[in-house]
Amino acid sequence: MAALLEVRNLKKYFKNPAGMLHAVDDVSFTLDEGKTIGVVGESGCGKTTLGRTVLQLIELTAGEVYFNGEDFSHPTKKLVRKMRKQMQIIFQDPYSSLNPRMSVSEAIMEPLLLHSDLSKTDRIIETKKLMDTVGIAERFENAYPHELDGGRRQRIGIARALALKPRFIVCDEPVSALDVSIQAQIINLLIDLQAERNIAYMFVTHDLSVVKHLSDDIMVMYLGHMVEKAQADDLFENPMHPYTQALLSAIPIPSIRNKTKRIIMQGEISSPINPKPGCRFMPRCRFASPECEEPQVLEEVSPNHFVACCKCMKE
Repeated sequence: MAALLEVRNLKKYFKNPAGMLHAVDDVSFTLDEGKTIGVVGESGCGKTTLGRTVLQLIELTAGEVYFNGEDFSHPTKKLVRKMRKQMQIIFQDPYSSLNPRMSVSEAIMEPLLLHSDLSKTDRIIETKKLMDTVGIAERFENAYPHELDGGRRQRIGIARALALKPRFIVCDEPVSALDVSIQAQIINLLIDLQAERNIAYMFVTHDLSVVKHLSDDIMVMYLGHMVEKAQADDLFENPMHPYTQALLSAIPIPSIRNKTKRIIMQGEISSPINPKPGCRFMPRCRFASPECEEPQVLEEVSPNHFVACCKCMKE
């Protein structure tokens, strides 16, 4: 059975006065229907750019994207319009992603106006169903974004993404701007929706505890490169890349007796503009060696566990 989403050697470069900024560099992965792939890494590693490039919100530089077996690498306007019904995004900031002049019901109804043939009455009925699905009370249908808290605004964003019954949604740090108690509500809502509708998620986040709870597979990115990819439990139990190990060591443990030994990364972050061909993590890696100056290739070191590190290949 073919994967719902297949990304091959995806690259996205941006022109810069100093050269080409390699935001996403040679990333490949697949995602099956109803599954979740988590994308983690520090700010600036290319997580959000990857998600937006897959959706063609940003035009890719090189590589291929296939959705449900159809080539979506260089789509026509007609194909983009067709795919918008199946591929959606939940943005990070629930306030700036909403039109301040649109009420709750108008914002949720907008995709139905643009992409469906429903009558006005049916659109109103469908909008109320969506509000009920994501947990927005009917009394808020005429409210505006500035009158709502962050959790309700993000629920509007989720309702808009669900309006066209998509098969794939990019969740771009959808809970990072919310209070912890609200985060749990939104995460549980996303899990319930996935179970009910068999939606595939690409979950972009820097919160490792959240991504473990949600994801089937996790890919770790550093300066545009995928440095490790594995099943969620396997990645947390056996992190192999030095960068992944450092990230996981930073997760706080709620115990005064069992403390994790924190791995402190030293050195400077290398520039993503015209980067050298070797490992981009080398300047901060405690295991760096002359071999790291050679290009690092993502290889399978154990079943479904891929790492791009010459040190890991030897172990």
